[in-house]
Amino acid sequence: MSTKQVLNFEVSQSNFNSVVLMNSYKLPVVVLFMSPSNVVCLELESMLAECAKEFAGQFILARVDIDMDADLKEQYDITNVPTIKVFKDSEMVHQEFGMVDESEIAKMLKGFGIYRASDELREQASALNAQGDTNGAIQKLTEAIQQDPGNARVVLDMTQLLLDINLVDDAVGLFNRLPDKHKNSDAGKLIIGQVTFKNLAEKTPGINSLVKALEEDENDIDAQFYLAVCYVAERDFEQALDNAFKVLSVDPDYKDGASQELIVTIINMLDIYDPEAAKKARRNLANIVNG
Repeated sequence: MSTKQVLNFEVSQSNFNSVVLMNSYKLPVVVLFMSPSNVVCLELESMLAECAKEFAGQFILARVDIDMDADLKEQYDITNVPTIKVFKDSEMVHQEFGMVDESEIAKMLKGFGIYRASDELREQASALNAQGDTNGAIQKLTEAIQQDPGNARVVLDMTQLLLDINLVDDAVGLFNRLPDKHKNSDAGKLIIGQVTFKNLAEKTPGINSLVKALEEDENDIDAQFYLAVCYVAERDFEQALDNAFKVLSVDPDYKDGASQELIVTIINMLDIYDPEAAKKARRNLANIVNG
């Protein structure tokens, strides 16, 4: 079986017509207007390049450096970067302004028939899980893995679901079969962090016992700290931070600064999961430490 070519090109005024406009009669052409000096542009370029590899031969990625090509910048009215413009049959048919995340890129590509059927099953599994139908979600993800074992997103979803229902060994076994690049992805790092806290939580009395201990003695600082650990294991970051901040406010030197270290770890996980919450927690930590 021949490997499909990855269609990822740098274009300028001299070849824009041939690479973008003429090829758009054959395939959708995703044009990224960018500046290499802009970190956001580079991040978006990296995500689109991964999509060009994943969907090799299904669309063309064309990158325009506006710092080097003022004519195209003016011609296509590029006022801010990054800007995405999609061309079909030589016409611009879709555009995105600023940073877009992986789900938004996936939605954009799906609009042009570029998607994996296993990702549809992922969405169905997510909906079932949100409705409380964990078994149904597992069945959908199992079907997706059988249908498309190379889709790392499906494997990561299944790993997370197994962690959520405390099948840690099964989750770790599945996760360890992934290539390193997926283990080191944002989703992979969250899973590694949660596995770590699942193992730490196993060494505590558990949430119910710790909550009861605090009902009996609200000043039980050990219970506050271990409860924070347990909440991280359950992905309840808000409650975990609340408990960890209580420990820090009562005893900044608790266990040689363990509470501050725990807060920083949670913030780093939140940077991936919920950047706004991470920013708020970072400000709170700075206020306490510097206050």
